[in-house]
Amino acid sequence: MLRVVAIYALALIWHECLAANVQLTWNVTYVQVNRDGYLAYRAIGVDNALPIPPVYVDQGDTLVLTVFNSLDVPVTIHAHGLLQKGTAHMDGAAQISQCGIPPRESFTYRILADKSGTYWLHAHDKALVADGLRAPFIVHDAKCPYEYDEDVLIYLEDWYQSASADTIEGVTKPDSGGPRSSIYTYGLINGYNGNDTEPMKFVPGKRYRIRVLSMSTTEWWKFSISGHKLEVIEADGVLSTPHMVDGLDVAPGQRYSAIVTAHNSDEFNFIYNCTLYSDFMPLAKGVNPRYYTGLIEYRAGAPTKQQVTGDDSQPTWDDDTKMSALDGPAELPVDRQILLSARGFNTADNRSLRVLGTLPYADQQVPTLFTAMTTGNLAMDPRVYGPQAQVSVIPHMQNVEVMIKNPQGQPHPFHFHATQVQVIERGPLLPSELEPSTTGFNVTVPDLSKIPIRRSQGKPMLRDTVNVPSYEYVKLRFSGAEPAIIYTHCHIAAHMAAGLAVTFVVAPDVMQRTQTIPEELTQMCLRQGLKASGNAVGNQGLNFTGLPPIPVEVPLPSA
Repeated sequence: MLRVVAIYALALIWHECLAANVQLTWNVTYVQVNRDGYLAYRAIGVDNALPIPPVYVDQGDTLVLTVFNSLDVPVTIHAHGLLQKGTAHMDGAAQISQCGIPPRESFTYRILADKSGTYWLHAHDKALVADGLRAPFIVHDAKCPYEYDEDVLIYLEDWYQSASADTIEGVTKPDSGGPRSSIYTYGLINGYNGNDTEPMKFVPGKRYRIRVLSMSTTEWWKFSISGHKLEVIEADGVLSTPHMVDGLDVAPGQRYSAIVTAHNSDEFNFIYNCTLYSDFMPLAKGVNPRYYTGLIEYRAGAPTKQQVTGDDSQPTWDDDTKMSALDGPAELPVDRQILLSARGFNTADNRSLRVLGTLPYADQQVPTLFTAMTTGNLAMDPRVYGPQAQVSVIPHMQNVEVMIKNPQGQPHPFHFHATQVQVIERGPLLPSELEPSTTGFNVTVPDLSKIPIRRSQGKPMLRDTVNVPSYEYVKLRFSGAEPAIIYTHCHIAAHMAAGLAVTFVVAPDVMQRTQTIPEELTQMCLRQGLKASGNAVGNQGLNFTGLPPIPVEVPLPSA
């Protein structure tokens, strides 16, 4: 079985039988599995199996995904990167766009694949995504402006040896002491142990579109092919002008496509390198980083040329400020600026939470979308959504610049639901802006004066998942033209659980006139004893009787 290369031809045969509505059923189940070659434990898959096969459709199709929940906890499915224009209730984020699908019940998502590109489907209730409920979702172009001969998918995962519930409890329960899982993960390549990769076959002179997708929940991946350049043409579902690099540095949730041109000779085979790493945790030989390799096979039995994988300081890596969206808009004018800062938030009951706005994000008793749709004119008042929803209300057609500062010793990949943001500028923070107590392990603060300010040129690159490196800032812009609930969160599972998120509610007044919430979703909430209308706690107006206690911050310890 070829585990590294996903065969598009087979998907085409399957797809042609299903026309414009691609029907798929997921029976979400627990499965006892050993994915890393070291330890078996109870994970989450589909039909009692992992990995979950990639899903392929063509641009313009609708994925009709029926999810039956055979777990003992609620579950939802999010199509990561698809915008859900006009169908905010299909975004699949628990307590944001819907209540979770209860055990022994089902729900059918209708996901319009209006944008071609590289996406993925994953659980979006608690941190269930880390337990394996995730799969690539590829939308093939109606007409791609770049020519290539074959389409190759490489999807990368980190894999813990304990359930996500341990992580959640470790960051949300008082006096818990933080995440309980091992700080190091193992690597999976196309669903299997990274040490078990099989050859990727190249034919001299052919051009290959290689899609690299990170479905990780904590660690980063680097991907490169010895002796070959990568011509990046896509990031997060957006085609770009060509960007030539030696390798890709891929944060959790990010995706790239790069065209690789095969050599004209089959004299040698080559090696592709997949490195799983976290530069915010202690280095440990054979553990951080972990090196995985596979063969680029031009000819069976040919000698192999291999580059050293230990020192990657010289190669050039992807840089989204050097990329331009192929069909994107010019730099948006700014009507409003919002400043956010990722920082720690120690509580009086000894929890190590995280903040992007003013308080740690927490799920509300009424999904944020439902509050936006059922509170009339009050939906324009951010207070109605509750203090820990961390809502900014964006009027219709207002353009927003968001500046995210990261004063911590740990990078943060922020995912924006329901929109794509222009990457405008990156640069270093001032020494005075750094968090007093670094959150990384054995992190040394770099010389910030040597980090350059990088600004986009031409049409800024559009992304839905943006990495904010340690001790740096990024400026992003998005348009308020489409009514939406833009839930924005760190894609590190433990950080999301700890509250590193905010919400932008865009044009709720327009949304009330143009969208509806299916009665099926309303009843799904009510059957679980949850409310489906009113403010964050289901009351009228700004009456927040029944609101859980707001966490109280205590000073961070000195360094």
